Amino acid sequence: MGDEAASSMGTVLCVLTGASRGFGRSLARELCPRLMPGSALLLVSRTEEAMRALAAELEYKQPGVAVRWVAADLGTGDGVRRTVQAARELQGLGTAAGRLLIINNAGSLGDISKSFVDLTDPAEVDSYLSLNVSSALCLTSSLLGTFQRRPGLQRVVVNVSSLTALQPFKSWTLYCTGKAARDMMFKVLAKEETDVRVLNYAPGPLDTDMQEQVRTQTADPELRLLFINMKNSGKLIDSQVSAQKLLDILQADAFKSGDHVDYYD
Repeated sequence: MGDEAASSMGTVLCVLTGASRGFGRSLARELCPRLMPGSALLLVSRTEEAMRALAAELEYKQPGVAVRWVAADLGTGDGVRRTVQAARELQGLGTAAGRLLIINNAGSLGDISKSFVDLTDPAEVDSYLSLNVSSALCLTSSLLGTFQRRPGLQRVVVNVSSLTALQPFKSWTLYCTGKAARDMMFKVLAKEETDVRVLNYAPGPLDTDMQEQVRTQTADPELRLLFINMKNSGKLIDSQVSAQKLLDILQADAFKSGDHVDYYD
């Protein structure tokens, strides 16, 4: 019993976006066993069928955790509102939660077949930033407004970041811009809301479907070859391993709020 408590994150109400595949799905699978009975997990994605299957799997393995899902396009106001409403409905199931955990994982690469000078359509850029920046801001602020500061509640916000938030990658203009903006956005949150624990976590180069897109669509030949070689030499990171690292960091709770922490740190 003592070992179980030591490896547990306690009673948590968690909202996880981009949960249907890749890093998000691995996070859901690694997180659930660390949650105490009475916890609640809300999975958010645009892919309804995959979430339904994942939710059923998690509830079967962890019957003490209430797992719900909402199919929503977070790039729209309606998607954000429906997600917040679903979290409110979970509040009753997680009234004893000692921790609110918001994990902003949803995101997209954008058109990495284009260089900077090819991005001439404001609608394309606006659409990308709406999904990758505006949605994370509006969803997080809405959830923090719904689950306000109270004694006994720790509020934690995670932004799934990237090395590209710090370093420019050729032909990844939109992706680098979105990741950099999100890092700074959540650094501001950490400064303003000092009771909220904020972490920008870069999970490293993950062996996921998104990596397949990177290896086939990246316009810059050197960058494309770099990732092809990483795949062929087994240097891409298993998403479950990186998910475990993130959860270990959260449990240790030793990071400075607002910091950017990389898998390799």
